[in-house]
Amino acid sequence: MNLQDEYADIAPYSGKQIKEAIERLKEDKDFLYSLCEVTSQSWRILAPVKRSQFKNELYPVLDSVKTIKDFQENITSFFVMDKIIENSMEVFTWAGLENLEKDGAYLYFSNHRDIVLDCALLNFTLGRQGYKYAEIAVGDNLLLNQLATDLFKLNGAVTVKRSLSLRDKFHESKRLSSYFVKTITENNRSMWVAQKSGRAKDGIDLTSPSIIKMLHMSQKDAGMDLQTLLGKCRIVPVAISYEFDPCDINKGRELLKRSLKGAYKKKKYDDLIQILKGLKRYKGRVHLHVGKPLGVNYADHIEVANEIDRQIHLGYKLWASNYIAYDILDSSGRFDNKYSKSEKKSFIARYKRLADDLVHMVLNTYANPVRMQLKALDERG
Repeated sequence: MNLQDEYADIAPYSGKQIKEAIERLKEDKDFLYSLCEVTSQSWRILAPVKRSQFKNELYPVLDSVKTIKDFQENITSFFVMDKIIENSMEVFTWAGLENLEKDGAYLYFSNHRDIVLDCALLNFTLGRQGYKYAEIAVGDNLLLNQLATDLFKLNGAVTVKRSLSLRDKFHESKRLSSYFVKTITENNRSMWVAQKSGRAKDGIDLTSPSIIKMLHMSQKDAGMDLQTLLGKCRIVPVAISYEFDPCDINKGRELLKRSLKGAYKKKKYDDLIQILKGLKRYKGRVHLHVGKPLGVNYADHIEVANEIDRQIHLGYKLWASNYIAYDILDSSGRFDNKYSKSEKKSFIARYKRLADDLVHMVLNTYANPVRMQLKALDERG
């Protein structure tokens, strides 16, 4: 039994599933609408000749898709990511790919800021530079309908089942972890996973040791110790940093409500709205840092998580927005050489209509990466 059969309910599409999904996309007008929207056009206002031209360009490419890699390269990268970078970023840069082998498979542990872009930008960079694409771990809460499911699964999404009882969640997490390990070791295909469940809405990037522990537990029955697991999975920390977060105010409101009421209940389409914001709205400069693959000399899962954090904190690219927020909250001018007066004035103006307590929450999301990097530098000595 191959992986696709054994894990059919969570694995990305393959074979016949890909062909069927492509046919559904061609028949679904919402796909055309969505593709236009995220590339900063509007299907509804396009002239009929432009609509026809768009379909004539897109459909032959869709018909050529036979594999997940085909879809990632020819649709996601060419039709979508190029346009998102061009329309919503000042510049996109990356560093650290020299730490990887082009034919190697890795388990990428990434900080998590944007629902879709964090993993999409990594795959965009890997593909353009001739490295292996990674499958991506995606919560089932994002598979809102058939269109969303098809788009995620055609981009290599592995389903993380969240709506389970504690008992079922434990067993499913162990099974999912087993899929990660087998994908890397048996299929020589990389995996992307966020360092903890959900986005770091407060800007604090900390890896959940339980993810590493569950990876190990999934292999204990086979007698694999932690060091052997680390040697096989080749964990690589990834840090992505956005100069401006299109969803920063949304995140701040959620954090504020949690602090005041103890909980925050999402509406059905909150994630979808924030996905579109994250894809379309201005992000300024964006940087992706790929760390060095971890070795095997770690005593336990906590030490592994600490090393992932260390690399992410040191690899995180700090922007003027981060330094400005830090100085405002610290009531200091410690980093005033990192930004101009006009940059500070412009940054503050972004939040001039917000209540003070909300502004404080938002500023902390920008300041916390500075605090984490300072701590990492201090510990490094």
